[in-house]
Amino acid sequence: MDKKKFKITGMHCSSCALTIDMDLEDLPGVKSASTSYAKAETEVEFDPDKVTDNLVLTTIKKSGYEAVPVDF
Repeated sequence: MDKKKFKITGMHCSSCALTIDMDLEDLPGVKSASTSYAKAETEVEFDPDKVTDNLVLTTIKKSGYEAVPVDF
């Protein structure tokens, strides 16, 4: 499993963070997603054989937000 952080823009409340978590956790290969409205970021744990950074970014965009990868 890989774990990566992504900086997110466009969130307006904690409900936005919950939406992102649910959408990411629906992806096959994603073990967990933890999005923080206060930090404006999400941390995603996933199987790199099934999920790519691009898929995470696309899913966040489909949820209505923008994101970029963050180095730990």
